[in-house]
Amino acid sequence: MPLQRRVPKRGFKNPFRIEYQVVNVSRLEVFQKGDPVTPESMLEKRLIRKKRSPVKILGKGELSAPLHIRANAFSETAKKKIESAGGKYEVI
Repeated sequence: MPLQRRVPKRGFKNPFRIEYQVVNVSRLEVFQKGDPVTPESMLEKRLIRKKRSPVKILGKGELSAPLHIRANAFSETAKKKIESAGGKYEVI
């Protein structure tokens, strides 16, 4: 019997999966009111690790200052919390 039939088949890895770096809204409190919140500024503040990977903002926690946040993706709760704090979000 050929080898590929003898070896057990295990799982599936999607080659098209997008691996996001996630940042919660509460972690964005390190930014002041006028600071730009971009993936580059998040890298400087050590909120993310990789420059090339896309960033997704999640809605855990609270946001007190109105910020203009630019990221690759946002959760629905993060959008609501950013707008309720008086800020804006922009998908890049």
